[in-house]
Amino acid sequence: MAELPKFLTDEDFDNRILRGLLRYRSTLDLVRVQDVGLSGATDPQILHWAAQENRILLTHDFRTMPQHVAQAIAAGFALAGVVVVPQSIAIGAAIQDILLLVDFTSPEEIKNWMIVYLPL
Repeated sequence: MAELPKFLTDEDFDNRILRGLLRYRSTLDLVRVQDVGLSGATDPQILHWAAQENRILLTHDFRTMPQHVAQAIAAGFALAGVVVVPQSIAIGAAIQDILLLVDFTSPEEIKNWMIVYLPL
């Protein structure tokens, strides 16, 4: 069986998307920043934790997160990847695009892409 990606959602990530993902796939390994003691953490701290835990970060932060990803890569962190979900995307479309990533890509592919921007 193929390895399934593990996810971490950023602090301000839309919980409606999170709930929808878990409604469709209750087996997704998905945790929130708040659940792992990272409330109020900086973007670099969140990326560092995600790298250590081999988790793909789901975020709405398209303004500063790409710059922090570039800095993390330059510092030698092996990130699992980042999926940037614009807040303007419909909830259902975001859920379906993330599930497409789960179903049709491997965690290694997402890691190689580094940042995936939705919509696909």
